[in-house]
This record gives sequence, structure tokens and C-alpha cells, in this order.
Amino acid sequence: MNLKGKHIGFGLTGSHCTYSAVLPEMKRLVDAGAKVTPFVSHTVKTTDTKFGESDDWLRQIKEITSEEIVDSIVKAEPFGPKTPLDCMVIAPLTGNSTSKFANALTDSPVLMAAKATLRNLKPVVLGISTNDALGLNGMNLMKLMATKNIYFIPYGQDDPFKKPNSLVARMSALQDTVEAALEGKQFQPVLVERYKDTNE
Repeated sequence: MNLKGKHIGFGLTGSHCTYSAVLPEMKRLVDAGAKVTPFVSHTVKTTDTKFGESDDWLRQIKEITSEEIVDSIVKAEPFGPKTPLDCMVIAPLTGNSTSKFANALTDSPVLMAAKATLRNLKPVVLGISTNDALGLNGMNLMKLMATKNIYFIPYGQDDPFKKPNSLVARMSALQDTVEAALEGKQFQPVLVERYKDTNE
């Protein structure tokens, strides 16, 4: 699949420890010729953590994409009828946003863009990073996996002994998943053994 000329939305939610793995994948999409429009949740926009300051992450996102960052629901709404996306990526997708998305809550620009993309019958690609995917959020994860036009970056347990309910996507498979999703296919295998993946 040639990504040149494709318009891809790229949403980030508040799994701050995952940004360093996600931003290189965003750059790969740009390098492949896609137009990438970034969307960020309020948490991404305003929260400084030990993993980095929000202003620095936003600066890096802007440098990679050369596009205005969509940081409000008002700014995100036109990406439904007016400026449709070919594909919407959310990576990382937290457990909180997983729960909201699975239950049709749209309280962030990231989720608004995802809702708009589904309305247009275009693919939404999810890269989960959540500590409760095998806990209370399991039902939400499975609901999304069974939803038409939603695809998952392969994921697995990142630390089965210290965090047995945690699942994290193998972000290095992001572009492959997007390319497959644009053809209406789920990139396989979707369940991977993240714990033994020494390259990440």
C-alpha cells in the first residue's frame, strides 16, 4: 500500500511513557508520503511528567508533521464532513479513552476525530497502552475489536508479573497496521508476546 497522498489523523492520549515509541512511527508515516494531522487530548496538551514536558512533546509533533495540532473538539469537528480523513490513528490509546470510545463518549478532539472517521466509513487504527485491559476494561477492548472499521496495532502483555492486566501495542507495527486497515484488513497476528520483544 502506497501512503503517498493519504490524509491520516494521528491522535495521542495520556500514556506519557509511550510517546517516545510513538513519535518515530508518526515520522515514518510522513516519510512515506502521507499528510499527517495531529490530534491531542487535553492531558497531552497540559500535563508535564517525568517522561517529558507537554510543550516539548507538542513541539516535536509539530516539527514532524508540519501541521497545526488539533487540540479542541471545535477544531476536530470539521474532520467529519468537511475534511474527511483516509484513516485515523490513536496511539497511544489509554484505558480511559478506550472506555469512552467503546461507549460512544466524545469528550476530546481525539475521540471526536475517531467518531467522525467511523461515520465516514473509514478505518480507525488503535494502539492501546492500558494497565487494565485484562481487567475491567476488557469488555471495552473486546467491544472495539468487534466493531466494523476498527483495527488494532498488535498488542500483548508488557509486564505480566508486575502488571498482569496491562496490554501495550507493538508500536513498531503501526505503519503495517495502517496499510492493512486501508485495505480493510486486520494486520496479523494481532496478539503478540510483547514481554519477549527485546527490540522495544
